[in-house]
Amino acid sequence: MSLNNAMTKVDRRDAKLALAHVYVAFIALLLGGLAGLLQVFVRSGQFKLPAGIGYYQVLTVHGVLLGLILTTFFIFGFQIAGVSRTSGTFTDKQRLLGWIGFWLMTIGTVAAAVMVLLNKATVLYTFYAPLQAHWIFYLGLTLVVVGSWIGSAGQISRYVQWRKEHKGQTSPLLSFMVVVNNLLWFVASLGVAVSVLFQLLPWSLGLIERVDVLLSRTLFWYFGHALVYFWLLPAYMVWYVVIPKVIGGKVFSDSLARLSFMLFLIFSVPVGLHHQLTEPGIDTTWKFIQVVLTMAVVVPSLMTAFSLFATFELRGRELGGKGLFGWFKKLPWKDARFIVPFIGMLAFIPGGAGGIVNASYQMNQLIHNTIWVTGHFHLTFASAVVLTYFGAAFWLIPHLTGRKLTKSLNSLGIVSGVLWAVGMTIMSTAMHIAGLLGAPRRSDYSEYGGAQQAYDWIPYQIAQAVGGTILFIAILVITYIVIKLAWFAPKGEEEFPIASIHESSGPTPPMLENFKVWLVILVALIIFAYTIPIFDIISNSPAGSKGFKFW
Repeated sequence: MSLNNAMTKVDRRDAKLALAHVYVAFIALLLGGLAGLLQVFVRSGQFKLPAGIGYYQVLTVHGVLLGLILTTFFIFGFQIAGVSRTSGTFTDKQRLLGWIGFWLMTIGTVAAAVMVLLNKATVLYTFYAPLQAHWIFYLGLTLVVVGSWIGSAGQISRYVQWRKEHKGQTSPLLSFMVVVNNLLWFVASLGVAVSVLFQLLPWSLGLIERVDVLLSRTLFWYFGHALVYFWLLPAYMVWYVVIPKVIGGKVFSDSLARLSFMLFLIFSVPVGLHHQLTEPGIDTTWKFIQVVLTMAVVVPSLMTAFSLFATFELRGRELGGKGLFGWFKKLPWKDARFIVPFIGMLAFIPGGAGGIVNASYQMNQLIHNTIWVTGHFHLTFASAVVLTYFGAAFWLIPHLTGRKLTKSLNSLGIVSGVLWAVGMTIMSTAMHIAGLLGAPRRSDYSEYGGAQQAYDWIPYQIAQAVGGTILFIAILVITYIVIKLAWFAPKGEEEFPIASIHESSGPTPPMLENFKVWLVILVALIIFAYTIPIFDIISNSPAGSKGFKFW
């Protein structure tokens, strides 16, 4: 191995830690995807779950495994590899933090999953009070969060070490982005940690009789919306840093990339109340303020879109593209590492537009708690984010295992992306239309006593089952690719693509790496956005609710 390769290949010890996370993520994908398939079958009205399995039990498995486990484990696997690749090999202590975090997260996942499978934690993805789960479920989720904090500490420590060793230099862009995402995750997950540790866990253990439902929901959504950006930012890392290298181009602007990440950091947490626009007990002024802050998140998203398409056009014209859109034809459309994330980028356009509807004070009244919201969620997270993860896995796994992405596996990767696009277009479109017709989300199949309106939803629910089936076939194809890349593909060296910065980018202002300033702004915004609403909730709260179990 040449010196250059030795420097750019992820250390085998770090690779082992990253792979452990990635494998758990894809196990969660397969099981969670199966649960999703069962859900759309039941909602079609043509299928009943066997062996006494409940619909809401399956819904909880789907939401928790895909929304919390697939994401957190894949993100950490990718981030560990990314930091090791760009900031250098972890020290033994930093790697130990990673392993401690991994095992705490895994034990927590198993504990929570067992409770759901035993039908003792059928509380949906949001685990809203007053639905009450077994205390082991809440403890398991606590271990997942605490384990993630410990793992994050190892990644941040490596970045800090690089900064000390390279004083005055601009840090590697990918490592910088990892640190921003870890800080976002830590600040956001404090909300759900407080809710679980001081409300839900003591409540489920019988230490307290009642729980303040509105406070627990507000703390959940303080976490819940920022969680979306914790999922999204690793996809943006791939879009900003990896995709330009895959297409043979360069990062359009280092400064723009860093600024967009810092804007996501400060704007993504104090916006949770837009999930509670119909919730009584929260003053409308504060809901409106958080809607305004939510719209501010559009700015870094548009910055990202501009940067990406500037990169694509520059590269296409370098390759001889002429005319207004000639450059578009020059992009590597036969490379799964590019086309699968690109499909995700396209899905993010209608997904983002739907997000503006969700967060708009007036339009939200129409679609709140309908399956429109689920359709939006599947365009943003389950398409833009997950497809980018898949595209990254096609080079990340063979890079870490010392194997090659063969032509046949690359072709299968493209097939999986196309299947996903077709399945998601059918399913998500049906969800959006049914939502506009009033079909509720989170609900089992029902004819609602023969109501005509409910019969109008059924064709769209059947369409969701068709789309969901195609999506599950895509999951099976991706699982096959992952297994091949992990253990059976030919041995060789697969690149960990990291693009260099474009010559015209200009120097990066040190202010963009001054985390203290940005964190002060973030804390100030959180205090401004949440202090008075939470004070009002606590001051005016009723006695609270006892726990309910409807299963």
